[in-house]
Amino acid sequence: MSASLDAPAPTTSASTAVVSKAVGSQTAASGASVGTAAPAVSGVPTQTELLDFVRRTAADTELVATLPLDPEGRTWIRLDGPAGSEAWIISWPPGTGTGWHDHGGSYGAFATAEGVLQEDSLAARLPTEGWKTLELAEGVDRERKLTKGDARAFGSHHVHEVRNESYSEHAVSVHAYYPPLPLMRRYSRTGAVLRLEQVERPQEWQ
Repeated sequence: MSASLDAPAPTTSASTAVVSKAVGSQTAASGASVGTAAPAVSGVPTQTELLDFVRRTAADTELVATLPLDPEGRTWIRLDGPAGSEAWIISWPPGTGTGWHDHGGSYGAFATAEGVLQEDSLAARLPTEGWKTLELAEGVDRERKLTKGDARAFGSHHVHEVRNESYSEHAVSVHAYYPPLPLMRRYSRTGAVLRLEQVERPQEWQ
């Protein structure tokens, strides 16, 4: 993946998938403890439940510490989230970001575990099919800064980009999605013009 999320996908070829494990597992493939999360809720998880999950996971310093930090690229650990959702712990070296993207119709939440992340998003529902370029209306841009412990939920039509703007400090975040990401659409942006560049499937980042 060329520039994902807040998603697990790498922003450079140096990005590394570390391990894929359920949060409740006691050891990862590398032998590092991955801690224990609260039991998953039954049925379909709500945005509130995903938000609670990412907050609790981001506060689990032992689990977060199992993610190796690479100065050359992003690293991540895949977790099993509540009620069939997927979750990721992701590192952000200084100066890295996702580029503009959506989540293929999945809703979710993310929380900052270490450092500071900047999110730019669109307060608009974009059509998912039938266009390559789109001119955005005035006033749709939103921005927020998420410091350690901050979290937010988002809906199934959320379009955003996330960045670590620090010149020297890593950031680490926790993300959860339901249903598990079926695809991600990646966009470029010049001023008010948004252009669909690529559609990525899970096999490209897992």
